Amino acid sequence: MELLVLFGVLFALLAIGVPVGFALFGAALACFAAIDIPLVVAVQRMASGISVFTLMAIPFFIFAGDLMYRAGIADRLVRVADAALGRVRGGLGLVDVGASMMFGAVSGSAIASASAIGSSLVPLMRDKGYPGDYAVNVTVTAAIVGLLIPPSHNMIIYSAASGIGVSIGDLFVAGIVPGVLTGLMLMTTAYVVAKRRGLPKGSFPGWRQFAVAAIYAVPGLMTAIIIMGGILSGYFTATESSAIAVIYTILIGVFVYRSLGWTAFWEAAGKSVRTAAMVLFIIAAATAFGFALALLEVPTALAGLIAVITDNPVLTLLIINVMLLMLGTFMDMAPLIVITTPIFLPVAMNMGVDPVHFGIIMMLNLGIGLVTPPVGSVLFVGSAVGKIPVTTLVKTIWPFYGTLIAALGLITYIPWLSLGLLRWWN
Repeated sequence: MELLVLFGVLFALLAIGVPVGFALFGAALACFAAIDIPLVVAVQRMASGISVFTLMAIPFFIFAGDLMYRAGIADRLVRVADAALGRVRGGLGLVDVGASMMFGAVSGSAIASASAIGSSLVPLMRDKGYPGDYAVNVTVTAAIVGLLIPPSHNMIIYSAASGIGVSIGDLFVAGIVPGVLTGLMLMTTAYVVAKRRGLPKGSFPGWRQFAVAAIYAVPGLMTAIIIMGGILSGYFTATESSAIAVIYTILIGVFVYRSLGWTAFWEAAGKSVRTAAMVLFIIAAATAFGFALALLEVPTALAGLIAVITDNPVLTLLIINVMLLMLGTFMDMAPLIVITTPIFLPVAMNMGVDPVHFGIIMMLNLGIGLVTPPVGSVLFVGSAVGKIPVTTLVKTIWPFYGTLIAALGLITYIPWLSLGLLRWWN
């Protein structure tokens, strides 16, 4: 009965348009009332859910990503990608993916990537004769790569939600090869689709212009090197690296690129505060909801159900992937990480899956949900940037969906892709 109350209230609130964070909190309150637990416990669980030092990195990384966009780093990354890739058939599609990979390496946010790269490339692609739906579809799916290539604040959420202290540095290293692989697969798809649709190609500007574009992009790309180098060398933690990323971005935006003024700084600060507050509230509410699930022993029951269905690791991971893909269609990534990690991680570990490897699986799986209706936030950002209805985008996005699913399959069943570089490094 209590389980029915928990999920009944959650789905009812979501159905009438209540924001996800409030829906999760309302469902937790209803469940606590049904099992006669003081409602103040829900507030206590919310507070404990975000009283985690590593979560301080989230607002800093969000702030750094917004500053990078306003400082023009995204535009410089687009230029160097265009100089390298723009000459092939559908080259701007490949440029989009390449620029998203580089921007993901300095921002770690799919929404920031879709906004920053999309604002630069979608209008340019249209001016060059590319269909609007192709431009947006490449942009939003390429933005998912930023969830894998470090730094990624969603990996920080996973580390906190795991309950076993999964190393953030290990997660960052483990995401590099899967991120690059997914990006290359999306480039191949973008090229194939462009060739079939007869899209235009550009011309190589020459090695001199390529070198100039690369030199201008280096200060921005150094952000990722500083973050990863500092974490892996032990000079600072992931939380400290996020603050250093903000300081470094301000310095290069003001003194190197000279494109970041007070107005842009305060706009970035205001937007980042609102975004971080929303993300952290969702994490807090999801923690209270997850505590209700634990009280009702849902993780244990679900693990038992999967064990009854199969004890085959391949089928178990397939079931978990399908369930996460379904959940990702109607709930955002952050709350799903907090809620589902304590449920599925123990099941996966019982099957011999490394927790770092499972974290990379979750990043890509739930990232696919960000471009899947009806609640695909990145898809809606792309729709707004390109001024194209989501219903139009969905009609032609299937090749890119297929590529992301194929990448998910490879990453799921070839652990070396996630763990090979990590084992070599260690």
